[in-house]
Amino acid sequence: MSPVLVFDIETVPDIAGIRRLREIEDAVSDRDVAEMAFQSRRQATGSDFLPHYLHRVLVISCVLQDRDSFKVWSLGAAGESEGEIIQRFFDGIEKYSPQLVSWNGGGFDLPVLHYRGLMHGVQAARYWDTGEDDREFKWNNYISRYHQRHLDLMDLLALYQPRANAPLDALAQLMGLPGKLGMDGSAVWGAYLDGRLEDIWRYCETDVVNTHLVYLRFQLLRGALTQAQHDGQVKAVRTALQKAGQPHWQEFLSRWSA
Repeated sequence: MSPVLVFDIETVPDIAGIRRLREIEDAVSDRDVAEMAFQSRRQATGSDFLPHYLHRVLVISCVLQDRDSFKVWSLGAAGESEGEIIQRFFDGIEKYSPQLVSWNGGGFDLPVLHYRGLMHGVQAARYWDTGEDDREFKWNNYISRYHQRHLDLMDLLALYQPRANAPLDALAQLMGLPGKLGMDGSAVWGAYLDGRLEDIWRYCETDVVNTHLVYLRFQLLRGALTQAQHDGQVKAVRTALQKAGQPHWQEFLSRWSA
């Protein structure tokens, strides 16, 4: 049975890319470059959400749970470059072929990783395999929307109907989970400008643990876990976070209903 890897990314505007595409001089501040891009996007679409290829990856947070063991960590927390972060993520897929789980990963996280990986010359043969190298991947691969080697929980729970999509924060809280802590995605750019990089990766880690706990409940819902198995894996998460002792996990646990 493949290990399960739950993941989430946090991004900021690709200032260098925006400067290149718009031929903006270095004298213009990063903040102003981003604001120019936001304003242009709002005029074109009504939203300041930039195109996927202009999102620079800061951190990829991951959860790996195997039976009753649990681990959460972040790629990028040690200051790796964007290319190194993305390559390490796909190296893990190359080595372990895990079941990937995300919340809106098909709509945001993976397309961003595709574009940014392309820019940095990342190699990810296993991820892109659709049966050419491993015949099993013809029937269940990471690329097809309706295969579950990558399980986008938001997409599946909504039965692939965008009108039925639910926000992770609201659903997590309704399930008795903490939901988002400290900030949301819209606040990441401001935190980055303020130099609060540690706050960003801590926020990303709490988001990915929320996603993991929703996934465990989904496994219970569809009969992949018994109640006892579900409760055992949830207990393993609590125990691991209690042992970690970091402030963001203490806050997470304090807001987590019994």
